[in-house]
Amino acid sequence: MSNNRNYAIGVFDSGLGGLTVVKELLRLLPNEDIVYFGDTARVPYGTKSKESIIRFSKENVSILLKHKVKMIVVACNTSSSFALPVLRESFSLPILGVIKPGAKKAVETTRNRRVGIIATSATINSGEYVREIKRLNPAVKVTAQACPLFVPLVEEGWFEKDVTRDVARQYLAALKKTQVDTLILGCTHYPLLKPILKKVMGQGVMLVDSAQEVAREVKQLLEYTRQNKVVKSRPRHEFLVSDEPKHFSKLAQKFLGRAIHDAKRAGI
Repeated sequence: MSNNRNYAIGVFDSGLGGLTVVKELLRLLPNEDIVYFGDTARVPYGTKSKESIIRFSKENVSILLKHKVKMIVVACNTSSSFALPVLRESFSLPILGVIKPGAKKAVETTRNRRVGIIATSATINSGEYVREIKRLNPAVKVTAQACPLFVPLVEEGWFEKDVTRDVARQYLAALKKTQVDTLILGCTHYPLLKPILKKVMGQGVMLVDSAQEVAREVKQLLEYTRQNKVVKSRPRHEFLVSDEPKHFSKLAQKFLGRAIHDAKRAGI
């Protein structure tokens, strides 16, 4: 952990989705400084090669390190799937991913031991969620479904459009047949689609939000290591993107529930 507990929490994602993590961090840790980087120039990561995802993720961490951060949250399931071990080897500060917290919550939540996962193609193909769930409880039956169109739909702000609803029905049809009672939202963009997902899956299916779970883990880690901010100054919230700050600011309110007027472009 950084030797300065008053440094910020750094968060990065391929685009806007990681703001769902920021929203939870603001709720759980209102005194903490937060620096967010959204790689909007290269979104989505879910269609990229493993090598590209690792390279992008390392560059994202390097950008955040310029802004005095004490830890990094990889608020991107695709980066967490492929890049987390490399990032931890390459950088000396704590780096948390979203997969283990989400998998743990799903195993704790399921009643019939049938868990579904929806995520990007890259995250599904990595097999990381299935491995982690099976490690925690080998008896849990896991069904995974790639949903590659969800990220671009969310990045366009199409949270409740008819086309989004139709796409969700198509993607989730096979999952419904497996009678899962717990569904992991394996991409931090997906919480914006909760109303549609709940309607398609039905009220009996619990949705596990990886953004909420990793935020809880951040809080626990800061308290356990006594690295939570002690200076009672007004918290600093910085928002950086690799492209189109205006578009980012316009949609960010949907993710955060508050306006962002000062998003800045950061060079990669």
